[in-house]
Amino acid sequence: MNRTPLASAAELFDPTVPAPPVVDVGAYGFEGRLDALADDWSADARYWEYTKAANPIGSGQVSAIPAVTFPAALHAGGPTRVVPLDLAERLHITDGPATSPALLANFVRVDAGDRIALDVTATSQLFYVMYGRGTTVAGGRISRWEKGDFLVLPAMGEVVHHADADTLMYWVHDEPLLRHLGVAPTGPRFRPTKFSRERAVAELDAIANAPGANARNRVSVLLNNADQDRTLTVTHVLWAMFGLLPVGQIQRPHRHQSVALDLILDCEPGCYSLLGERLDERGDIVDPVRVDWEPGGAFVTPPGMWHAHHNESGAPAHLIPVQDAGLQTYLRSLDIRFTDRR
Repeated sequence: MNRTPLASAAELFDPTVPAPPVVDVGAYGFEGRLDALADDWSADARYWEYTKAANPIGSGQVSAIPAVTFPAALHAGGPTRVVPLDLAERLHITDGPATSPALLANFVRVDAGDRIALDVTATSQLFYVMYGRGTTVAGGRISRWEKGDFLVLPAMGEVVHHADADTLMYWVHDEPLLRHLGVAPTGPRFRPTKFSRERAVAELDAIANAPGANARNRVSVLLNNADQDRTLTVTHVLWAMFGLLPVGQIQRPHRHQSVALDLILDCEPGCYSLLGERLDERGDIVDPVRVDWEPGGAFVTPPGMWHAHHNESGAPAHLIPVQDAGLQTYLRSLDIRFTDRR
């Protein structure tokens, strides 16, 4: 194959080309010739041989997302407060707390009769009421809630939760993503939405009792805001699931490129997840890491990692994973895969 060689610096310089014309730059606040006023913008330019920079995670330049558990003891008792599930230091994120590069999960405690005001630069916020009852005021609107309800809010400024009873919420938002991009919301991208416990439980029961339910990879309800009719997710960034792990069931391995921030609602000893990098010829995870479930605890499932859920207890278990899969689905990069072996 004939290739045209790159021109040398000497060949690029042609003394017969006339000097650039004088340009009136007064409109820009400068005086003189435009070419003479040019700055050197090359100081921060770097050049890498491809194999040394194509995989910064593999080389350790960018830290991998760890599989980390957060115990229920973090939110047990104490005053009204926010408890960030913060992995920023391990992720080498220096501009604020983060549980994953795009999301921050938190526990929010509000004592009976108390209130808490929250104000983050985020396009998407999801609150799940683990227990309690109260009222939220946001963007000039008011909503009542109780145990088991989901509140999903767009960019609305300050959000104030008033608790009628001792309350615990699981709160996930996308402020870390916006900090990384150096942007702020220009306005809400969807309407505030409440998913009631009553409806979510009824939908999950119908799925669990349908013929062939135990043959499905997951027995769960996916939450969807009407404005997200293409990605079928709860916001344009967030994805959320209300799931059941039936007694004696193994939900076979699957993986995706979104990070999962998993909250365990209830379980008995003997419920756990297995996580690993690859599968064997039977479709089982090779050398898995075991994560035992704890009621009220949370854990992180890293992107691209195979994971399977096991219930060897005598009682059903429930979980809520929240992911950045709304964004990943929009980018066409979610790449969700299920093992085809049983």
